[in-house]
Amino acid sequence: MSNTPHVLIIGTGFGGLGMAIQLKRAGIEAFTLLEKAGALGGTWRDNTYPGAACDVESHLYSFSFEPKTDWSRRFAPQAEILAYLEDCAARHDLYRHIRFDTEVASAAFDTSRGLWRVRTARGETIEAAVLITACGQLNRPGYPSIDGAETFAGPAFHSARWDHQVDLAGRRVAVIGTGASAIQFVPEIVKCAAHVSVFQRSGAWVAPKPDGAFSAAARRRFARYPLLARLYRYAIYWKNESRALAFTRFAVLLKPFAAISRRHARRQMADADKRRRLTPDYPIGCKRILLSNDWYPAIDADHVDLVTDAIDRIDTDAIVTHDGRRHPADVLIYGTGFKATDFLAPMQIIGRDGLDLNTAWRDGACAYKGIVVNGFPNLFMLYGPNTNLAHSSIIFMLESQIAYVRQAVQALHRSDIAGLEIKRARADAFDARIQGALARTVWQSGCNSWYVNEAGRNTVNWPGFTFTFRRATARLNLTDYHVSAPGA
Repeated sequence: MSNTPHVLIIGTGFGGLGMAIQLKRAGIEAFTLLEKAGALGGTWRDNTYPGAACDVESHLYSFSFEPKTDWSRRFAPQAEILAYLEDCAARHDLYRHIRFDTEVASAAFDTSRGLWRVRTARGETIEAAVLITACGQLNRPGYPSIDGAETFAGPAFHSARWDHQVDLAGRRVAVIGTGASAIQFVPEIVKCAAHVSVFQRSGAWVAPKPDGAFSAAARRRFARYPLLARLYRYAIYWKNESRALAFTRFAVLLKPFAAISRRHARRQMADADKRRRLTPDYPIGCKRILLSNDWYPAIDADHVDLVTDAIDRIDTDAIVTHDGRRHPADVLIYGTGFKATDFLAPMQIIGRDGLDLNTAWRDGACAYKGIVVNGFPNLFMLYGPNTNLAHSSIIFMLESQIAYVRQAVQALHRSDIAGLEIKRARADAFDARIQGALARTVWQSGCNSWYVNEAGRNTVNWPGFTFTFRRATARLNLTDYHVSAPGA
């Protein structure tokens, strides 16, 4: 079977839905969204673990063109964000454009016809003139390689694939990992589990979360005075944006945040030994700074063990550390994050002249403005390499990318343009600037983080202000591209 939408979008999270809405606003209706799951929402569909919530304030973690005035809290919980995305899709009549349960296995560019041939996991072929990937960076759970993991007799699952059928009440629970997900779900499971063993490879810098519910009066004011809601959003934006200098230029500005984190731990933890082992041994900001008001009290609880010895193996009913100690467990939960540097995997992407994207990225993923790659005509990525943030909202970045890609799609609708491929010189020069800027950031100060691949290259973060990225993506310059005419 073959059909030919002009534009094919892979993914229905914030990126895919935002792209679809803006195409509609531009008068382009010939597009299809492919979604591997049976529902939309991306990471906010997948991460349903107890306590799941955003660590960017709600009014900024939403589309500027679809403001929501009745957020329940300053930092929205997972279910509310998912409902927001579902509402956006319904408002803009996107459901009729979505093909659910359609996982993409591969995509190859047919040079002779100037089309992308997309192969689904079911063996179906779909053709499109333009291919846009909106898969995100946090969509593939990362599992550690531990001897004996397959022998564990009890329930075992990743936090992004939470098994809600498993009752943790009165159970001994082992949690591997202490990252952004674990600091949200551990305080919840501590409330019901008989015993929790938390296995930590390295501590995290944790700051207080300035959360709180919006009053009914505040929500009414936001609804009645849209300008007030917009000003509130701007205030959040500029507050967050001011932190970019600390991450990208002057790491010394992060020292006050380290002091706040240490004071936060002292105030909330009585166990000095646990507090010492939770304190990171790397500069603040090198890894993601986490926000929580209940992480330290949870670890401080008497029925919670903080295990910092390396794991040797997993037995049927316990985790064994290198010191020979067995830590009994009935349930095993992996809070081990995602394969963030494996962009577009496990899809195989083949560009012009049979070029495999994995080959093009053998030294690490890179893309011009995080969006396009030489050798891959009419392929555009949202949330691609070096577009992640440590200080602000990824939705702001996505809107910048979406506006740029929309211009490209509009250009490809012209009768005299059939193909756009970024020039290698432009792409290489851009990548050199980005990597040069990243070398001066706190993320390169010596820790092991998901920002950096095995070769030591930061393929994830944007090394600057978000408004500089918006300026860089404000206008599509066709002189940056090899432009091909129909039939060329």
